[in-house]
Amino acid sequence: MTVTSDEQGDQAGPTASETMFDYDAELRSHNELFRTATRVGVADRVLDIGCGTGQTTREAAGAAVDGSAVGVDVSERMLGRARQLSERLPNISFQLADAQVHPFPPAHFDLCISRFGAMFFADPVAAFTNIGHALRPGGRLVLLVWQERDRNEWASMIRQTLTTAMPILTAGPGAFALADPDITRSILVAAGFTHIGFTDVNEPVYYGRDGAAAYDNVLRLVEFRDILADLDPASAEQARARLRALLAAHDTGNGVYFDSRAWIVTARRP
Repeated sequence: MTVTSDEQGDQAGPTASETMFDYDAELRSHNELFRTATRVGVADRVLDIGCGTGQTTREAAGAAVDGSAVGVDVSERMLGRARQLSERLPNISFQLADAQVHPFPPAHFDLCISRFGAMFFADPVAAFTNIGHALRPGGRLVLLVWQERDRNEWASMIRQTLTTAMPILTAGPGAFALADPDITRSILVAAGFTHIGFTDVNEPVYYGRDGAAAYDNVLRLVEFRDILADLDPASAEQARARLRALLAAHDTGNGVYFDSRAWIVTARRP
């Protein structure tokens, strides 16, 4: 959530989940900025990595009226939903594929985009090298990725409410794998990209219309379900009570919102 497989989607916190949580509504503020940053041209051929149910792919296809958009994901279920929602668009298609190894046509795409779908590669250098080969010379890469966990209330505060145990931090794939600009820059440079830039995004994420809806949505995320499952019954009930109180405190009257920080990352293939 990409946002790709069922497991990755859930682990990513606010991301595309198989439980039909309204991910697009959750990220509407982020999406406005991301769509502006992609600058899809009318004749562009666009590749969307970790497309989930295809909102960003559809928006790209709508802008590229004389071009095309291809959405790629590893979740067949989400791709099925993406196809249903995209039936009226003649210039859109979806592929079940792992972008790290999929044999994309070389030098074919003008633009590769990914909204919270590029953080889960087991070998990010290999993945971005493969994506780079699919871009024409001068082709652009535009990513939206999370910043550090402790700069994202949706991740840090909810977890701290449920448990005092520290999160397990690894250098492998996960929602925050591209949080450090130096690490991300080194990955993209090693993959052959140039003109790498980072734009700070500070927008809230939406968890539901009220505390009850937000509570249900939080517990659809694998990480938080697993935390509760590991607690004894009394501790789990206390954690649930703390979670309800936290969500109530973030209820603005127009929905439950948490602060978040992300990067829009841009780069070019030479």
